[in-house]
Amino acid sequence: MTEATARPAIPVGVSAGGVVAIGRRIAPDAALAIAEALAAGGVLAFELTLNDPEADALRAIESAATAAAGLGTEIGAGTVLSVEAAGRAVDAGATFLVMPHLDPAIVSWAAQRGIPAFPGCATPTEVFDAWQAGAAGIKVFPASSLGPSFVRELRGPFPAIPLVPTGGVTLETVPAFIAAGAVAVGLGGWLVGDGQPAGIRERSAAVTAAVTAARAAALLARRP
Repeated sequence: MTEATARPAIPVGVSAGGVVAIGRRIAPDAALAIAEALAAGGVLAFELTLNDPEADALRAIESAATAAAGLGTEIGAGTVLSVEAAGRAVDAGATFLVMPHLDPAIVSWAAQRGIPAFPGCATPTEVFDAWQAGAAGIKVFPASSLGPSFVRELRGPFPAIPLVPTGGVTLETVPAFIAAGAVAVGLGGWLVGDGQPAGIRERSAAVTAAVTAARAAALLARRP
């Protein structure tokens, strides 16, 4: 990232709610109802992955993005594997990009356009390189293998870098990741899996409540 390029800020939907919902292979005609159910439960960031067929994923992003402003929700694209795919996702309405890996070219492309990018990183070197390229935050992946202790240790040398553990995070492990210093967590199958709005609302409310409680406990623990 050059001095002339401002680092994109973390989307408010990510930082405020503290949860990124990950939808994989969501049908275009189901995306809007899922986004509404997530928002009703307090989850204000919805990542739709660019799995094949990509055209369906892009239509799902378009569908969810039509109501994003009214819901106060950020609609992102996940599994972004190339600059070209990033461009198609943004054209479809994605306001943030998530990758399972670190590709500085994608991160730089996004930063130059003011689009928050969250590359997947599993080592301190990757975290630093991603930040240097202009990432808004880091997808700590796979979180289930790396664990809350990895997040805690990263906060030592990199206190200013927002971390979003993703991959195998559960309702039970959310408090530990937040206590370790994560700005948010990413959850997929458990949160969105069945596609039924009532269940999604209930699970969204449960996980946002867990984040809120963990943040309050962490704040109290830091008081002298």
